[in-house]
Amino acid sequence: MSASGPQAGSAFTFLPRGAAIQEFNVAGHNIVQNFPEAALYDLVLHPHFGETVGRTTNRIKGAVLHNLNGKTYHLSANNGEHSLHGGPTGWGKRTWEGPQKVERGGKEGIFFRYVSKDGEEGFPGTVEARVWYVAGMEEGKTVLDVEYEVELVGNECEETVVGVTNHRYGDSLSPVRTSQPLQILSIIVWSSRMPCGQDLRILSQDILFSYFTLNLPAPTIEGTICTLGTTLYQEITPDGIPTGKITTYPSLPSTPNTPFTLGASEPDPDDCFIMNSDPASIPLDTRSLPLQTIATMHHPQTGLHLEIESTEPAFQFYCGRFVDVPECQTSRGAKVEKRGKRCGICVEPSRYVDAPGREEWRGMCRLRKGEVFGSRSVYRAWKD
Repeated sequence: MSASGPQAGSAFTFLPRGAAIQEFNVAGHNIVQNFPEAALYDLVLHPHFGETVGRTTNRIKGAVLHNLNGKTYHLSANNGEHSLHGGPTGWGKRTWEGPQKVERGGKEGIFFRYVSKDGEEGFPGTVEARVWYVAGMEEGKTVLDVEYEVELVGNECEETVVGVTNHRYGDSLSPVRTSQPLQILSIIVWSSRMPCGQDLRILSQDILFSYFTLNLPAPTIEGTICTLGTTLYQEITPDGIPTGKITTYPSLPSTPNTPFTLGASEPDPDDCFIMNSDPASIPLDTRSLPLQTIATMHHPQTGLHLEIESTEPAFQFYCGRFVDVPECQTSRGAKVEKRGKRCGICVEPSRYVDAPGREEWRGMCRLRKGEVFGSRSVYRAWKD
């Protein structure tokens, strides 16, 4: 993929499975957790490396939707009694159409499409999801611009609920290994085994489930300096369901954009931070809203930086406490090292946790015929 600069096209590799980001290369370093072969994404149990998450993001209490189309819908539960990231076979586990080269905003981009049928994982209505990835270079920084759209295209019902994001795990930002130019295969994935010391900006509502690590070659986020664009978060129960209260996060700086350093085990958030605490003001399509910097990361040892901006009203900030990926092998017998807890950081721009299940929050994710769900994310990474 060639974008606005000659180096931008070789920076990314995408996979049709989950419209995932497999590689995000900055100064020769891949900064997202991944697998070297597409087949391993199906063979190895992993925590959503680089997947596009949907039909909804995060948890829905009790895996049930009440009073939608005047009915009650029972969803597939995959997190205890709750539904997580669209169910056990959500969009991150599906094969998308693409990649297709397209023009987007006057630049060359990559396009993916997926049609989710009525009843898939229990959700009502056939919807069409679309993802655009546009790569570029800005003042020496590698940039990835991500847009999501979802439309209700079937005639089975009048309304449904949606939410999309990417589940990348950022790698440590240490300058360890160099990469060959990459070809565009599919969607975006962030890997937690990447070089450390990078900063990124994320702008999007659809969730890209990527894990970032800026402390390579060590597969750990220790020493990464972060800032968050808000101190507010959704208070949750022990099983991750919101209590309904939005309050100040207790164990991070009390002022937004104040730097804090990740240690070997603490701080250890896995929480949804709130950029817009007025749910009634959040539109279904947030792309008309200004981008806001939701998070930055930097590792002083590697000089890698990552900045994330988004139009979304919230984002999950997760330090990988549950990651447990076993050692495996490629089809040629090459060893792929195991990944453990705190191997990467996820920043997932999104709507509120359990917004589909709560009438007072449902407006931000309720999709009716003739409407469009939309969001945008922008990631900027560079090396000192």
